Amino acid sequence: MNNVLTLVAPVATGLTKGIVAAVAAALTDRGAAISEPVWLAEDEACDIFFDRIDIAEARRITATALADAAVDFAVQAIAHRRKRLLIADMDSTIVTGETLDELAEFAGFGKQVAAITERAMRGEILYRDALAERVALLAGLDADNLEKTMAGVSLTDGAKTLVATMSANGAYTALVSGGFKFFTERVGQRVGFDMDMASTLEIVDGRLTGGLGEPIVTKHVKRATLLRLADEHGVTIAETTAVGDGANDLPMVEAAGLGVAYRGKPILRDAADARIDHADLTALLFFQGYARDRFVN
Repeated sequence: MNNVLTLVAPVATGLTKGIVAAVAAALTDRGAAISEPVWLAEDEACDIFFDRIDIAEARRITATALADAAVDFAVQAIAHRRKRLLIADMDSTIVTGETLDELAEFAGFGKQVAAITERAMRGEILYRDALAERVALLAGLDADNLEKTMAGVSLTDGAKTLVATMSANGAYTALVSGGFKFFTERVGQRVGFDMDMASTLEIVDGRLTGGLGEPIVTKHVKRATLLRLADEHGVTIAETTAVGDGANDLPMVEAAGLGVAYRGKPILRDAADARIDHADLTALLFFQGYARDRFVN
């Protein structure tokens, strides 16, 4: 068989055999030839291999069959399923919050900056313009607040396991953010990414100027970085995966062999090959066919 459907549920709720059977029946009712479920983790993740219907139709059938069930899924070709390049966004993807919003709290503009961030992530305003507007509000802020913000940063569940497992299996991993180098350097080291890229804050005499250094990491830079790294490491586009949450990740996610929206905004959810709305980031490992006992912690 040439294609695979992967179903993943959070450990807390579980993936029942009833749900798996319902999806399998829906596929066969539409003419698919399917395998018996292959469990990647008991009551958590399984594969169903299939043929005779295309990937787009299988996605539609699966989405309808799952209805409101707390189950994530990916449908893809078996060829190049195991990825050799991972590019991930940082804020609200690899870390749980938005570092710029949290930094702005120290300047007294937390709510104002968070509102602009939300509009930018929904694609309502250009990310570059939104970033400049938010950073301008930080003019005069003591740079020591960067360390205070970093102290409150929390990693998303599954982030370290995702990167460690892919790295152990020969993949190159990159953290590429429209946020700031101060944070990506530290988060990248903490999680184990091979490289990081981000925008820079201008600091003079220990205070933020409200300006940005060049280059600014826009959505176009993210996509270009995916393509450049694939070329540099001899990786085909089919062997790449990208994960993010907002409009600034859209071109990167669309360009990747497997583009994933993690708790994504509608503009990204609609364009992504797969979504992780319920499980943690280790769902991306299940999507690649890793069984839980092959995870590296």
